[in-house]
Amino acid sequence: MAPTRPLVVISQPIPPSALERLQTFADVEMGEDSSRIMARADLLERVRRADGLFHLMHDLVDADMIAAAKNLRVIASMAIIPATVDVGAATARKIAVTTIPPIVTEATADLNWALLMAAARRVAEGDAALRRGIFPGSQSNHFNGAAVHGKSLGIVGLGRIGRAVARRARGFDMRILYTKRTRLPEADEREVGATYVSLEDLLQQADFVSVNAAPTAFLINTSRGPLVDEAALVEALRARKIAGAGLDVYEEEPRVHPGLLPLTQVVLTPHLGSAVGQLREQMAHVVVDNIQAVLNGERPPNLHNPEVYN
Repeated sequence: MAPTRPLVVISQPIPPSALERLQTFADVEMGEDSSRIMARADLLERVRRADGLFHLMHDLVDADMIAAAKNLRVIASMAIIPATVDVGAATARKIAVTTIPPIVTEATADLNWALLMAAARRVAEGDAALRRGIFPGSQSNHFNGAAVHGKSLGIVGLGRIGRAVARRARGFDMRILYTKRTRLPEADEREVGATYVSLEDLLQQADFVSVNAAPTAFLINTSRGPLVDEAALVEALRARKIAGAGLDVYEEEPRVHPGLLPLTQVVLTPHLGSAVGQLREQMAHVVVDNIQAVLNGERPPNLHNPEVYN
């Protein structure tokens, strides 16, 4: 009788090349609909029987789910930070939690820039109007937007993605301001072309940053949803305290504040930061590497909770 193969659960389809690799050493149960998040009850029923979970960011793996998963050996997250996994509960059960290295920087910075440009130049509004049969004329002032070239960009936290955004801003001859808890060495500031200012000064001076900025400012968020108070943002946009916004992440994903939806000066995308085919394939293969290592009794290369191997 052939030995039983381990079972790995995935809530949505993954790139075929990664799936094929996974199927060489495990049985796989995978959700078929990439347009919807799998219902919690369905995911729980599958995870109860699983040896491994190929974890996607929208899969909420809490203590109750972990307690129900008696055979689970690895939660392999396709995220840099497993924010939707109860790592403490997993560690208590000696379940390995793995992540991916920071390989999403450039793709996220690209999307940040796309949202900035779309919000400034009212791209989504123009697209929607054209589809409704509205074409006001090639020199009409109906969709006048904001200039980007030569303006100022304020970056709160000049980390990996912030630096990548700053590099793109230099191509638009923008003045780059930044603020963070610890100021960068002057050599790093010169390399990025950024000037350190206080948060208050940044919000007052930048054309593209935050809710408390000037009335001509735009808020762009591709970082973490809870960084922005969406109710306050809606209020600021309605009162024209800021000019517009571009959001890829949300305070309570997958819920989007209903007040944002009718606002035409806001561009909304469904957390697409790393949604580039080649990159997602690379990310998926890292997850498969981690799963394979654990199921083979080896220490995985991207272990988040090393205590389970102590």
